[in-house]
Amino acid sequence: MTSPIDDSTPPDNSAPPNDTHRLAEVQDSLREVQTLLARQKRVENLVHRQDMPRQELIETMVHKQHLNALREKLTQMPTADVARILEALPQDESLLVWDLVALDRGAEILDELSEAVRETLAATQVSRRKPIMLNAFELHNGRLRQIPVESRAGLAATQPIWVDVIAPSAEERAWIKEIFDLKLPDTDDISDLEESARFYIEDSGEIHLHSDFLLDKADESRNVPVAFVLHQNILFSVRDEELPVFRLQRLRARIQPGYVSEGKDVLLDLYAADVEYSADALEDVYAALEAVGRKVLSTNVTDAEAASILADIAKEEDLNGRIRRNVLDTRRALSFLIRGRLLAPNQHEDARQILRDIESLDGHTAFIFNKINFLMDAVVGFININQNKIIKIFSVASVALLPPTLIASIYGMNFKFMPELEWSYGYLYSIALMVISVAVPFAVFRRKGWLR
Repeated sequence: MTSPIDDSTPPDNSAPPNDTHRLAEVQDSLREVQTLLARQKRVENLVHRQDMPRQELIETMVHKQHLNALREKLTQMPTADVARILEALPQDESLLVWDLVALDRGAEILDELSEAVRETLAATQVSRRKPIMLNAFELHNGRLRQIPVESRAGLAATQPIWVDVIAPSAEERAWIKEIFDLKLPDTDDISDLEESARFYIEDSGEIHLHSDFLLDKADESRNVPVAFVLHQNILFSVRDEELPVFRLQRLRARIQPGYVSEGKDVLLDLYAADVEYSADALEDVYAALEAVGRKVLSTNVTDAEAASILADIAKEEDLNGRIRRNVLDTRRALSFLIRGRLLAPNQHEDARQILRDIESLDGHTAFIFNKINFLMDAVVGFININQNKIIKIFSVASVALLPPTLIASIYGMNFKFMPELEWSYGYLYSIALMVISVAVPFAVFRRKGWLR
């Protein structure tokens, strides 16, 4: 690839000031990218020449570190500047930079490139392109039939009652806008707690609901925002990642005939599945707290065990709080649908049943909060007992050492009338007296159990 940006070429004085300024900015960005690439090569070559343990791991970490710095720099650049830099770099470096930007802004950048460079980079994009996560669901013999969509024509050929989109790209949003005359909401804007921002009806009749769905994994739990839009009797769902509730809904609707008949049925069943998923998560919290309770109520709890128990309790408290927030959010969404008289009579009854299930979960979450508080108090009590034991030992030791201190003080006065000053064994006598004065209190304290 030839470089269209030549630092040695003086700026054209006849060019408009804005163009000259933009050219200087692009040149500065190019130099920064070239500096990062050169630094990466130097450091990686240096690490490669070293003979050290876990050589391959260290090289991989260094490589990722430099790529992250370069990716961050490219993210801050306008699309046009990235295109000019790709054209200016040698082919091997241009391909490296292209790998860092192709996933997020590949289509936009290709439009800015010259034809020769575009063809070279587009050929490498086929295997790197972000997989399209757009699925349309049609009713077929009373069951949902999932249709993965990979093109605009494929989406236009469907007659869906549900369109499910995960992390939609600009291209996928454009397809939905052109085919269904619907602008999908941005998932970054659906976390507002205000009801007017989460549940509302557009003038065009679109029904918008922004809800949280629980994602409970072994290593973490969190609430994932999901945007729903009911438009032209079609349910559109938008989220950033896959959720177990959605997988469960797709499985049920594919297997059971007549399970759903329209988009609102799908929406209600997703809420019902979310409540079931929350209930399953609550059962896991119960089991975890039972195990923690057995540890807490054991005979002895060390400080290290207490710290581990507190961490376990905090984890379950966080999960319980997320479950409570999740079901409360579901309750708000269902209440909005009921108040707005947006449901058919049979759907209205389904929504009422889901609300009754949520009521039962409220009692469980409240009970778990009380149990968590009890376990926390018990663990803190054990920690206080352990600390009191340490203080008690120090107190006993200080009391036991008072008699020898008194004896040493008396014999340290050295008055002439003291008969012990002339004794040949006066020193040994005082030492023995101090040892006995220590041993006797410790024996008494041990018999009374004060040393345990």
